[in-house]
Amino acid sequence: MVDLGGVHDRLARNSFTLDEECSHIEVHQEEARRTGAGALLVRICPAHVYSQEPDGSLAVAYAACLECGTCRAVAPPGTLTWHYPRGGYGVTFREG
Repeated sequence: MVDLGGVHDRLARNSFTLDEECSHIEVHQEEARRTGAGALLVRICPAHVYSQEPDGSLAVAYAACLECGTCRAVAPPGTLTWHYPRGGYGVTFREG
């Protein structure tokens, strides 16, 4: 069994500079519903950025994004618009 306590401790050292004007992740809700991508994104994101709302829409806590690109790689085409945050915003890794 893998002890993830150390991983969580190291990730907690990262800092996030929130860009309150512009999210770097946009979910196209109709396409996400049509393709069923919501459950996939909730399951696959290592930072738990995505969550499904009771109405079936997909919520995004983009300030927690590790910018790893996993969601971009697995989301069906047309589900997400994703780009790196503007300069000076996003995640700053403190340790490995």
